[in-house]
Amino acid sequence: MESVQATKQRFGIIGNDPKLNRAVEKAIQVAPTDISVLVTGESGVGKESIPKIIHSLSHRKHGKYIAVNCGAIPEGTIDSELFGHEKGSFTGATTTRSGYFEVADGGTIFLDEVGELPLPTQVRLLRVLENGEFLKVGSSKIQKTDVRIVAATNVKMVEAIEKGKFREDLYYRLSTVDINLPPLRERSEDIHLLFRKFAADFAQKYKMPTLRLEDGAVQTLLNYRWSGNIRQLRNVAEQISVLEQERTINREKLRHYLPDMGSNLPAVINPKKNESDFSSEREILYKVLFDMQRDVNDLKKLTLELMNSDSSAGNASKVKEENSGLINKIYSKDHNHQEELAAIVDEEYEEPADVEVLNIAEKASEKRDDKYDFAEEIQEEESLSLQDKELELIKKSLEKYNGKRKDAADELGISERTLYRKIKQYNL
Repeated sequence: MESVQATKQRFGIIGNDPKLNRAVEKAIQVAPTDISVLVTGESGVGKESIPKIIHSLSHRKHGKYIAVNCGAIPEGTIDSELFGHEKGSFTGATTTRSGYFEVADGGTIFLDEVGELPLPTQVRLLRVLENGEFLKVGSSKIQKTDVRIVAATNVKMVEAIEKGKFREDLYYRLSTVDINLPPLRERSEDIHLLFRKFAADFAQKYKMPTLRLEDGAVQTLLNYRWSGNIRQLRNVAEQISVLEQERTINREKLRHYLPDMGSNLPAVINPKKNESDFSSEREILYKVLFDMQRDVNDLKKLTLELMNSDSSAGNASKVKEENSGLINKIYSKDHNHQEELAAIVDEEYEEPADVEVLNIAEKASEKRDDKYDFAEEIQEEESLSLQDKELELIKKSLEKYNGKRKDAADELGISERTLYRKIKQYNL
């Protein structure tokens, strides 16, 4: 059996991380067998190296090796690409075509990004894994193939299965052996080594001196998160090799090539809003609406008392004095409600109007179906509008203070802005 170090050297795998060595060791161990292998890891960690190792060390090494990127093939044509099609089976099928499983008979197929396969194709692939049988698109003739499948994905398969995007039975058929490659940020000792290798390759390619990093730049390189893994590191090395005239790179120069490098230790930000934030806002809105409904009921109660009171001036004045506190309380609450709602609703929207003054007869005829039904049964003979009472109070207050809106608003217990809107509403 070939050693791990010799295999890494043969396939250009750089690094001495224990997790990386373990992944290569597992690939060497499973290579002589025909069991299916699933390679997992983040995008850019070099998953394509593992199926090459497996194929080259297996008894199929003289057969064909075909790598297929499942995420790059349109859903409408992927069945044709993998299994072939008969002439006339669909629009544009002018000839019979052999698919990858037919062409690679006796060899190995590497299905990269297998998590992107559509569900109907997953059913076809499961049949190949179980008994080596497949059907061409538009054909009823069963064909046999002897192909070893190595798949790779950066998708979290357990989550994909829970969401119904990937078949559980296919997952277990593919992952007889699971080989995981660690992300670059977990291989800190290999980062500088890889950068030096890439820098040397690009120096040779572009015929220029090799880059050299100062100690501060090396530390920055090690502390960076490398979300794109080896692919991103290679890209950064190539950019610096081409764009920088000075071949010694310090910390500041390096930071220009690292996206979102606000600090040596980039923060990972979760863009998703906490669901509890929505819940708390909803509770505040409910509370405000409940209070507003209660204020409307108080207004109706006040109107009923005014209607039932004695028509004499003395009694009317007495009732008005008894209920002035209630009016102030209602308008004060209304002003507070506007402030609470303003903290939640975007300022671009028109702020909520004051408590709407409704005709009681119309209010009685309304039918509410939702679970927050606060409507009270009101006698049919009640027909006096609250608008008249509100208008009367505003007029008297303005007359009392000779049109001074601030003093009138204080008397009514409302804001000057609300009073101004009411004056405009009633054309006073």
